[in-house]
Amino acid sequence: MSTRITIELPDDVYQRVEQFAHLANRDLSSVVAESIQLLIPAPNNTASPAITALDDEEILGLTELQMEPEQDARLSQLLDLQQAGQLSNPDSSELQTLMQIYQEGLLRKATALNEAVKRGLIQPLSE
Repeated sequence: MSTRITIELPDDVYQRVEQFAHLANRDLSSVVAESIQLLIPAPNNTASPAITALDDEEILGLTELQMEPEQDARLSQLLDLQQAGQLSNPDSSELQTLMQIYQEGLLRKATALNEAVKRGLIQPLSE
């Protein structure tokens, strides 16, 4: 099931989405829908425990979270292929998966940094 909506985008954002869709050989609406899907996690995601439920050591560990080196290297390769307009459909699917892993990790790391500051485990990054 899907729901149709109408949104207004700033011209520069629209142009970036349009260019990305063209480079990926995809339609604009699927790029926007997928971007929203990747950026906004599903509610009640039980795959990982809530950051606030973790102990201090686990929180500090998550503040150092990085993508696996092999995944990071592959992500860079796929992004280069995409930039060159040479991304195949299987590569596109793999890129989407790796981007989701990257974005979820980044969100988890940022949340852990926030919690670590709240608990006084680390100083705020702006200081």
